[in-house]
Amino acid sequence: MTIRGHVQTAERITDSRNVVIGNADAHRKTAVTVGILFIIGTVAGILSGLVTLPLLEDADYLSRVATNESQIVLGAVMVLVMGFPLAMIPVIMFPIFKRYSELLALGAVVFRGVLEAVTYIILALGLLLLIPLSREFVNAGNPTASYFQSLGVLLTELSYWTNHILAIVFTIGAGMLNWLFFKTKLIPNWLALWGLVGAILYFVAPIVNMFDPQHLPLSLGVKWGYLMIPLAIQEMVFALWLIAKGFNPPAISAQVEIKNSAERQTS
Repeated sequence: MTIRGHVQTAERITDSRNVVIGNADAHRKTAVTVGILFIIGTVAGILSGLVTLPLLEDADYLSRVATNESQIVLGAVMVLVMGFPLAMIPVIMFPIFKRYSELLALGAVVFRGVLEAVTYIILALGLLLLIPLSREFVNAGNPTASYFQSLGVLLTELSYWTNHILAIVFTIGAGMLNWLFFKTKLIPNWLALWGLVGAILYFVAPIVNMFDPQHLPLSLGVKWGYLMIPLAIQEMVFALWLIAKGFNPPAISAQVEIKNSAERQTS
C-alpha cells in the first residue's frame, strides 16, 4: 500500500470514529431528554390530581369549583403539562426506532403520542368547562335537583370514562415502546420486560374497572388500580436510568452501523 493509501485509510478510520462519537453524544442527549420528559409528565400528573381531586370528590363540588377556579385552571394546565411531554417521547425516539421497525415506531407515535395527547386535551377541557357551569350554578342560587347537577354529572362522567380510554391507549403505546426498547437493546432487558409486563397489567385495570358495578375511580391503589403500580414504578426507574446511564453503548454502535449501512445502500 502506498503512503497515500495509508493516509486515506487513516482518514476513513478517523472519520468513522468521529461519527461514532458524534452519534454517541446525540444518543446520550436523547436518553437524558426522554428521561426528563417522563419525570415532568409524571410530576405534573400528580400535581393535577392533588389540586383538583379534593374539589371534584366533594358532594358540593359545583359550589367549591366556583370559589376555587384557580385550582381547576392549574389542574387543567398540569394535565396538559403532563400530556405534551409524554406525547413527545415516541416522536423523539422515532428516528432511532424506525431502523428496527418503522411500523412499530409509527404505532408508538400514534398511540403514545397523538391519541394520548388528544385524550389529555379532552380531560383538560372537561375540567375547564366546570368553571362556567359552577358560576351559573352559584348565580342561580345553588338550586337543588336542577340541570346544573345534570351537566356537572355529565362533565365528571366524561372525565371518568376518558381516563379509562386514556389508560387503554397509554398502555398500548407503552407496550410498543418497551418492545422496541427490548429489541433494540438500548436499555437492559430486565427493564424493558418489566415495562412489558407492567403494560399488560395496566391494560387490564381499565377494562375490568369499566365492568365493575362499583365504578370506582381508576387510580393507583384503588381496587383494580393496584394493577397500575408496576408500570408506574418502572417508568420512574426507567427515567432515572436514562438520565444516569443513558442508552447501552453496544446498542448505540449497532444503531450507528445500521444507519451507515442504509446510507451506503442508498448512495
